[in-house]
Amino acid sequence: MKLSRPVSWFLLAFGVWSWFIWITFVKNLWNDGSGLAFDDAGDPTAYFWVHLVLAVTSFLLGTAIGVIGFRGVRALRRRPADDTPDGTPEQPSSSSPSAS
Repeated sequence: MKLSRPVSWFLLAFGVWSWFIWITFVKNLWNDGSGLAFDDAGDPTAYFWVHLVLAVTSFLLGTAIGVIGFRGVRALRRRPADDTPDGTPEQPSSSSPSAS
């Protein structure tokens, strides 16, 4: 299966976006001072654990999607020059005269 150029770049951008957003979210969660993530004794609350699992899962899925996009972009750059835009090799023309 070959991905189009726009789809490959979108998936790669989504993966980079996921890294940025979810790492930032976990940093903010870790430094939470509102009392939601940590109780008065400094122990993590259920809110912390649920959001940490959500962030890690989203981070991993975003990474997988980004890898798929990266492979698509890399495959498009390695495509031979004689391929057609849809990725199938050009077929030789059958208009040559046949011997009778």
